[in-house]
Amino acid sequence: MLVWFVVMYLAVTVGIGLYASTRVKNAKDFAAGGRSMPFHIVAAMVFATWFGSEAVLGIPSTFIEEGFHGIVEDPFGSFTCLMLVGLFFARPLYRMNLLTMGDFFRQRYGSTVEVITSLAIMMSYLGWIAAQLTALGVVFNVLSDGSITTTQGMLIGAGIVLVYTLFGGMWSVALTDFFQMVIIVGGLLYLVWLFSGMAGGADKVIAKAAGEGKFTFITSTEPRDLVAFIGAAVTMMFGSIPQQDVFQRVMSAKDAKTAQRGAMIGGAGYILFAFVPMFIVTSAVVVMGQQAMDIARDDYQKLLPTYVLTQMPLLMQILFFGALVSAIKSTSSATLLAPSTSFVENILKNLRPGLSDRQQLLAMRWTIVVFAGLVLAYAIAMQGTPIYELVSSAYQVPLVGAFVPLVMGLYWKRATTQGAIFSVAAGLGTWILFFPQISTWGEFFPGQLAGLLAAFAGMLFGSLAPQWLQDRHEHKQHVAGLPDEASP
Repeated sequence: MLVWFVVMYLAVTVGIGLYASTRVKNAKDFAAGGRSMPFHIVAAMVFATWFGSEAVLGIPSTFIEEGFHGIVEDPFGSFTCLMLVGLFFARPLYRMNLLTMGDFFRQRYGSTVEVITSLAIMMSYLGWIAAQLTALGVVFNVLSDGSITTTQGMLIGAGIVLVYTLFGGMWSVALTDFFQMVIIVGGLLYLVWLFSGMAGGADKVIAKAAGEGKFTFITSTEPRDLVAFIGAAVTMMFGSIPQQDVFQRVMSAKDAKTAQRGAMIGGAGYILFAFVPMFIVTSAVVVMGQQAMDIARDDYQKLLPTYVLTQMPLLMQILFFGALVSAIKSTSSATLLAPSTSFVENILKNLRPGLSDRQQLLAMRWTIVVFAGLVLAYAIAMQGTPIYELVSSAYQVPLVGAFVPLVMGLYWKRATTQGAIFSVAAGLGTWILFFPQISTWGEFFPGQLAGLLAAFAGMLFGSLAPQWLQDRHEHKQHVAGLPDEASP
């Protein structure tokens, strides 16, 4: 019965997505919803996109293991990212009337930087979308009591998400996100009320977490541990800012004010509801005791769905799995659309200039199919990797390869194309040098933080060095009594 309810729910969301496809008339409608979305839709998209598998399965399982210290990247870093987007990036980027984040890099630095940064941004989506497909595989595996393997569940989930994203683009994402946000909020709030009662009250659940030190951010004051904490914090805090999915929500708003408010309110909703699954999992430990820890020992990510299946009546199971599938599907569709749009707009159009609007729309749809296949293969290859780890590691690439050119390009007038190239090269190169397969440096200093610092150094050196050399040359000429500039 539960499986059939989930199937019916999936059919409804696919129907909403296909209905949304009737609004797609051109490539801009497909990629950005025609820049006409009202505030409540923008805020819902921001919330639903970020509230994915990591929020319902990944964050709670990591919280049970490590407490707040282990989840500083997400949700705390993600929340800060969305606040920064609303405060400092939404308005200036919206006013530039861009389709993708890569368009900014092209206008500011030229096509070379556009292509390099777009590739860095696209690479990051492999891990994020793979995490959503992994979660769908886990859900179908649990619901079928093992009859459907995790891999088969991934295939089914990828096919469902692909159908409505392929046809409706951003309009499908917008309408299904709003519908799914209602399911997520309503379902989880009711479950919190129910679970807290089963555990003996919310105060008992919170007291258990506090007694085990789960609310502690800093667990060690050793320099190496503090640096690792900072590296984890900035990964999603800054690395998410240049992401195409965040940018698309900004660009889909009807005006700059809506873009700004939508990002911040959506972010506030995300941080508030990110605590809900953590509370539910902690209540599961209170209610189930050692049985919960036995399940967690096998796979922490299965603790929450197993708890619901074994302890809850059918209605509660429907609410939970409806909310869970909603969270995963909303993130999957958004993150599948983003890299496909970037590829066509910022890479394919450089290879094949003069594409018509119809050709661009067709190319975006084909790219979605190809990218979905690549991500599915990556997700299957990475089976066994925790969802939280898949998501958090994905943001290291844009952090070291795109964040510095973006923020400096917006707020530092002396940033140059050469500086951007130096920044990307230094950031990515340093980050790679810290891979455990290459060196042991990462054991003492986080590679993503080293890459971020190198990216800033590369931007400063690349932008200022030519001017400094020219000033030095002119000074020498002046001292030698020569004219500062060659005569015509």
